[in-house]
Amino acid sequence: MSLILRGKVREVHDVGDGRLVMVTSDRISAYDVVMPTEIPGKGQVLTALSVHWFARMADIVPNHLLGWRLSEMPEGFRRKELAGRVMLVQALDMLPVECVVRGYLIGSGWRDYQQTGATSGVALPPGLRQADRLPAPIFTPASKADVGDHDENISMADVVAAVGSDLAAEMEQVSLAVYARAAADCAAAGIILADTKFEMGTVPAGDSRATLTLADEVCTPDSSRFWPADTWAPGTSPPSFDKQYVRDWLDASGWDHSPPGPELPPDVVAGTRERYVDAYERITGRPFDEWLKEAAE
Repeated sequence: MSLILRGKVREVHDVGDGRLVMVTSDRISAYDVVMPTEIPGKGQVLTALSVHWFARMADIVPNHLLGWRLSEMPEGFRRKELAGRVMLVQALDMLPVECVVRGYLIGSGWRDYQQTGATSGVALPPGLRQADRLPAPIFTPASKADVGDHDENISMADVVAAVGSDLAAEMEQVSLAVYARAAADCAAAGIILADTKFEMGTVPAGDSRATLTLADEVCTPDSSRFWPADTWAPGTSPPSFDKQYVRDWLDASGWDHSPPGPELPPDVVAGTRERYVDAYERITGRPFDEWLKEAAE
């Protein structure tokens, strides 16, 4: 009865007193379609990395995390099978904008650039190649689509119209600062953080602080593109630690991107899990199994 939202990957439960429990599944989506095959442990990796980054960014921006160990969960959410999948968070008024930061030209940013020489209204130098590093990271917001719909790149003027000029400017500043720190941490681990997207909200209406707050997931393989630094080469779509591996297999399979998605073969499932866990361990310098034990406390 507490379930208030079921997304492509997460369920959100209202547990009272302005608190929510987010449960992250092992489902994986591509091209806005949830695949029928799950990736074992994927949801735990997303939770683990989000917990890591929330702590790393706490001096830049507040976040909504209240707890992540089973012992910190409300009654009903302390089951062993939920260990590493649950976060207790503060309920926020979520903002209707995806805060996307790009350090490299790939994905929809590359497609926009090929057509217009810009992305999200940000003009870019001529002659850039796919996967080129940009002169500086850029804030390229997107609309927040309903489940099953596609996010669309929007301009800063659209963000101002949606949330106001002051909050729009703060969202851009915070997004770039969080990306810069995460990209530096990833670089030290031999990983390129090509781009990423953030969710942000404010404290509920009626609280005069209206504090901008980081929410949902942060710099995970679902919300980011992670590339091994030693294999990056402009002009190509680099191999990755994220779900691009699944997208590449789907493209080669001949699937037309219409639901339902095809079953993923065992080698793609195993390869995806391996990439997600590898990303966590490289970035945090910590064995994933060690984190799982702590989450079960």
